[in-house]
Amino acid sequence: MRSVELELDTHGRRVIAVNPDVARFAREQGGDGLVHAFLPHATAGLALMETGSGSEGDLEEALDRLLPRDDRYAHRHGSTGHGADHLLPAFVSPSLTVPVLAGSLALGTWQSVVVVDTNRENDRRVLRLSFVPA
Repeated sequence: MRSVELELDTHGRRVIAVNPDVARFAREQGGDGLVHAFLPHATAGLALMETGSGSEGDLEEALDRLLPRDDRYAHRHGSTGHGADHLLPAFVSPSLTVPVLAGSLALGTWQSVVVVDTNRENDRRVLRLSFVPA
């Protein structure tokens, strides 16, 4: 298994496209296998979704409705509503696995890998990518 860690700056963004980074890593490994992506953070997740068509904004609005930023949460450290950030990984997993065929991500036509990060108190993230060859 081969692994790398990428540092991400999520400042001002809640949905961050990382598909080019994941695709480059898969291409560098070559061959068939699996790419596993993992965010070692308690307030961020990874998703497969269409990007560039307005879906990012739709996701942000859905998360605002699902996890409002107010004082209803028992988890109270940080800013008002920060408890919602700690619930995000229960809905948007901090990991995902993508098949790789001949060095290319085997995704559907409109699928892209994105980081979902609602936490505005930490703009520095690490994305750990691992390749397991077939």
